[in-house]
Amino acid sequence: MDLVKVGKIVNTHGIKGEIRILSSFPFKDKVFKINNYLIIDDKKYKIMTYRVHKNFDMVTLEGYNDINEVLFLMKKDVYVEKSSLSLEDDEVLDEDLIDYTVLTKDGRSGTIKEIFYASETNKILRVMLDEEVLIPYYSPMVVEINKKDRTITIDVVKGL
Repeated sequence: MDLVKVGKIVNTHGIKGEIRILSSFPFKDKVFKINNYLIIDDKKYKIMTYRVHKNFDMVTLEGYNDINEVLFLMKKDVYVEKSSLSLEDDEVLDEDLIDYTVLTKDGRSGTIKEIFYASETNKILRVMLDEEVLIPYYSPMVVEINKKDRTITIDVVKGL
């Protein structure tokens, strides 16, 4: 079973067993759905309710209706099965991008070595071409992502 981390349980909310999950996962709409399953400590939990409150994803789990019943889940990491995500052709998980081949329009090639966030919405690819280059993921420089061939085509701007 191939798991993907989607967040961490940071607290409870109210007295009816609702848990507060802190998540920066980019495809929350595919994870936090009623009747989907979250995996915590290798056990599956069915989502019964979901809502967003401030910066948190709030869920209740099947069979847990009281705050005292969910306290054992505090500070635990939350995962989903990768196969349950049903990603589109242009949607790629960050961990899958590592080691993708980067092709430039001027004929160079390299490899993605790291992905980091300069800010909450600014994903940066650390690429080894002839030298190390930082490429903003959400920019016109990224022309095409090919999941089948594990390549990313970029249009290099002057100076890179």
